[in-house]
Amino acid sequence: MKKHFAATRALDGLVLDIANGEVLALMGANGAGKSTLVNILSGALQADAGTLELAGQAYAPASPRDAARHGVVTVHQSTDRVGAAGQRVADVLLLDRFASGDGALFVSRRSIRKQALDVLAHTGFALDVDADFGDLGAADRQLVAIARAVAAQAKVLILDEPTASLSQAEAERLFAVLRDLKTRGIAILYISHRMADLQAIADRVVVLRGGVVAADFVRPVPFDAAVEAMIGRPLASARVAARPMADRVVLDLRGVRLLAHSPAFDLQVCRGEVVAITGHLGAGKSRLLRALFGLESLAAGSVELQGQPYAPRGPQEAIASGVGLAGEDRHRSSLLPAGWPGATVAGTIALPHLHRWFPRGWLRPSVERKVAQSAITRLGIRTRGPDAPMETLSGGNQQKVVLARWQSEPQHLMLLDEPFQGVDVGARADIIAALRADTQTATLIATSDPEEALEVADRIYVIQHHDLQPASEHGSAAVLV
Repeated sequence: MKKHFAATRALDGLVLDIANGEVLALMGANGAGKSTLVNILSGALQADAGTLELAGQAYAPASPRDAARHGVVTVHQSTDRVGAAGQRVADVLLLDRFASGDGALFVSRRSIRKQALDVLAHTGFALDVDADFGDLGAADRQLVAIARAVAAQAKVLILDEPTASLSQAEAERLFAVLRDLKTRGIAILYISHRMADLQAIADRVVVLRGGVVAADFVRPVPFDAAVEAMIGRPLASARVAARPMADRVVLDLRGVRLLAHSPAFDLQVCRGEVVAITGHLGAGKSRLLRALFGLESLAAGSVELQGQPYAPRGPQEAIASGVGLAGEDRHRSSLLPAGWPGATVAGTIALPHLHRWFPRGWLRPSVERKVAQSAITRLGIRTRGPDAPMETLSGGNQQKVVLARWQSEPQHLMLLDEPFQGVDVGARADIIAALRADTQTATLIATSDPEEALEVADRIYVIQHHDLQPASEHGSAAVLV
């Protein structure tokens, strides 16, 4: 299989097979060819050369809908196109059925609700079918997308970082569903870089590099060898050495309560320090970061930034105070929709700074491009240039652009919510290096993956039921094991 984009060889003679009832995990650094392969399999792209076979028959899907008709269903990392605000979960679950014309001509709300409940019962997911899809968090939207794909009776199911937004309990339920699908002979192509996922579900792990298969491992997977095959060098997995704290406290929380009934806690983050908060989904990590960015309110307590009282009434005040936030779902919180003016690398970086860079309202694209080109060089962003649309970048490179947005202006405090979601280990290493090289900014990270916290942080806190404790106290370290 071959696919070129101008002078770039995305796939360069790739040979790959997957058997019925097999979970094949696909790993690869940014630009290795994963997204191109998935787009070809799902009908979004056509290969330049090579052939595809599905169940022994020639397979050449002309579109994603055509691929789905053949039984190849893809659940993408972004769920923006799964459903929209105003749609009930029940309607989103049954959209494929309605679009195919297989359903009855006239259906009642009761019938739709019953069919949706049957879909969820089949997957084992606990979701409110009457809820508005637009009100769901990232994890629940991902569960809706997966449940809809399972209901489509796929022969080949492609999952792109499916556990990136899921709690451990939700991930275990997903793995149970996938094991059940295996027994029915469904082939599953599973894209992930999480060791826990590979250990839990993968029968084989194929590593792509430069558009070809660099390694093929069978269970049990030697993760270190897989990482080395992926990036061409060994990657230390041990925790980084903690640096001595600076004497300048940037963020000072005293007696903070996230909810009226939750325990009070203190937290200080110093200049040049990276502090990670880890814990299960819904424990309060995102709530804390959103409150510090002015998107929510704290129930109690005081906050100081640079020694001054800090209580932003919205993101604009937070940004003006030198606080930046990269939300957990970059597609919804940090990126403009594809095709919009400014939905480029340069435009994405410049967006929150426009009023400071261009106070008279006259935009100067050359200024935006200069800042973007500096970020591309500094962070190793793989793109054709500052004017490249964000939709053409891989997940890891998109996240680097989001980080570059806040590093393009001096910040007192950087808030990063699940910054490594959908990011391969190579890009993750680049992001970690950039964070730890910043000696002026205090950085607070929320991550549901303890291994990520161990990789990046000088200090780690564990949050449970909206109660924050240092990882070394009160038995909280057990959460990191």
